[in-house]
Amino acid sequence: MAPQSQWQLAYGTGTAQYKSADDGKLDRALVDTIKIAIKTGYYHLDGAEFYNNELELGAAIQESGVSREKLFVTTKVYRNIQDIPYAINESLKKLQLDYVDLYLIHAPFFTSSNADLQAKWKQMEQVKMDGKAKSIGVSNFLEAQLGAVLESATVPPSINQTEFHTYLQHGNLLPYQKSKNIAMAAYGPLTPVTKARPGPCDDIFAFLAKKYYVSEGEIALRWCIDQGVVAVTTSAKQERLSDYLRVTAFHLTPKEVEDLNKAGAGKHFRGFWKNKFGDGDTR
Repeated sequence: MAPQSQWQLAYGTGTAQYKSADDGKLDRALVDTIKIAIKTGYYHLDGAEFYNNELELGAAIQESGVSREKLFVTTKVYRNIQDIPYAINESLKKLQLDYVDLYLIHAPFFTSSNADLQAKWKQMEQVKMDGKAKSIGVSNFLEAQLGAVLESATVPPSINQTEFHTYLQHGNLLPYQKSKNIAMAAYGPLTPVTKARPGPCDDIFAFLAKKYYVSEGEIALRWCIDQGVVAVTTSAKQERLSDYLRVTAFHLTPKEVEDLNKAGAGKHFRGFWKNKFGDGDTR
């Protein structure tokens, strides 16, 4: 799935919008927050059963007034990974949708067995065959895990969504995925200009923000997009969301992208799934 230009910036409902429990109660404030994102122009909406807010995402979609055909909706399975047919039906019920545009295995950490990964991927393929997802993919997979899935896949993963930014480039993962026609989506793309300061990219981000008259966050997003990577971001502030949409109005030069790549290689920072990786594990 080569990302189409209108889907290259996505609104994520994880992290800030995450609910600690799925209690079946609708959080109206969260519904309104997601509606603001849709109203601002975010039509690629990224959710997951793990976030416990599919009810709110579904309500926001229904109340937004935007036709289903204009939206690209992603959700993910993890908690109910042992019963994917049940999981997709539950997600669709909460989302009030007949299908999702993209359905992902949220993470591979439920098993250390390639056979298990392959068996679950067969169930994902069935979800697509049943018309409940237009496209299927994975999240937080490394090259070895992608390779295991590809060994037996009839339908290869269309995309791998993972934490991706200048301080976590995953070695050869992006070139590998491109060689296999597996798109990349990045969550946490703003990490270098938020949680990971100070760092070796600081001066470059500042210089480029001044050059293009945008924020450093917008440079971080554009760094992803100029490498063909879908950027998943979020904010509860409409002004900030609106600013982020300016990333469609400029491009970094190949040298500027490479300068950030090289500088970023000088620091390692992982913001998510830290318990699954050693401190120096840059994969």
